[in-house]
Amino acid sequence: MVDSLTESTTPVPMRTCVGCRTRTIKSELLRVVAGSDARGQPAVCPDPRGTAPGRGAHLHPTSECYDLAVRRRAFSRALRLREGLPSEPVRDHLDSLA
Repeated sequence: MVDSLTESTTPVPMRTCVGCRTRTIKSELLRVVAGSDARGQPAVCPDPRGTAPGRGAHLHPTSECYDLAVRRRAFSRALRLREGLPSEPVRDHLDSLA
């Protein structure tokens, strides 16, 4: 007999990694947004807290998924950008995590 008060029925948010294209729990992914780098130039930027305004894309915080996303030009497609933006701020953030 299952106690319905203790069993969680809240759905868990799922997102797709733009690099490897696998669905994963949102909390395990890094959100990225179109923003500006340290010099003020437009770039794809990490949003680790997930609070930046605008459209976001999600990525596993690994260099493998980052490399796949760059190779597939997935950031500009997922963020619905007309031209590609540099994604070095995301690479720098991933390197700081390692």
